[in-house]
Amino acid sequence: MESSILSVQNLRKCYGDSTVIDDLSFTIQPGECLGVIGPNGAGKTTTIRMCLGLSVPDAGTITAFGLQMPADALAIKAQLGVVTQMDTLDPDFSCAENLLVYGRYFGMKSAQIRERIPALLEFASLTNKANAKPGELSGGMKRRLSLARALVNNPRLLLLDEPTTGLDPQARHLMWERLQLLLQEGKSILLTTHFMDEAERLCTRLLVLDHGKKIAEGAPRDLIAKYLEPDVVEVYGTGALALVDATLKALATRVEVSGETVFFYTQDAKPLLQALAAYPQLRTLHRPANLEDLFLKLTGRQIREDA
Repeated sequence: MESSILSVQNLRKCYGDSTVIDDLSFTIQPGECLGVIGPNGAGKTTTIRMCLGLSVPDAGTITAFGLQMPADALAIKAQLGVVTQMDTLDPDFSCAENLLVYGRYFGMKSAQIRERIPALLEFASLTNKANAKPGELSGGMKRRLSLARALVNNPRLLLLDEPTTGLDPQARHLMWERLQLLLQEGKSILLTTHFMDEAERLCTRLLVLDHGKKIAEGAPRDLIAKYLEPDVVEVYGTGALALVDATLKALATRVEVSGETVFFYTQDAKPLLQALAAYPQLRTLHRPANLEDLFLKLTGRQIREDA
């Protein structure tokens, strides 16, 4: 196997008495997309900040391209592309000017950047918006421009912190298409996301964080097979919650309740579905287990406040 493009070993970060990252280790191989998922406050953004040298770990090591962070921060950043949660585009510059100015931060010559701008705008489906300012763009266009800007220096590794948050389904799918193209080109991606369909679609491997600790790691389908029953039956409607105490519970391996919906997790849904036929007032959804089920099983259904 090729040597890892990014290696994080035994990382630890504390703020006061609070441990935000606790003995975290992972690697990213060339051409791989590693997804980091977890509840609010799990440590996802803090991990990315340390990988960028914006925050110094209290313990552990970060190695990228054979270099050490933060000692070799400038040399590492020269090979990174970054898309943050928040929009950091310059509102006073056009799309093309945003790319030009950003490229200069990497010491690139103006002629070299200008040569790359048409292809980057085409990649972002923004060719006809070259002279438009960010304020004239939709949310999806802004995110695609941020991605194009992150590619100005032709990075080997992209760090994407929830890159599709706030986008409508069409804009998210277009963003996914662009990210898949980058993976096909051999680029590596570290992706944090709250969208489980995004994680399953894009990621080679997943890292599940909770309270700063790694609680699971592996390929999406492997994790689902390891931690979950194959079938899920969702039941909702008047009287659904009463089923938790009914004999139907014995037909499932595990039962969970969220709001007005009862989730039955089972190895074989047929007996349960037959029994539910006696409750015509209820609505049911039979589906295979997915990453959202995995996320909720490993991290719980309780809503977390931002940390």
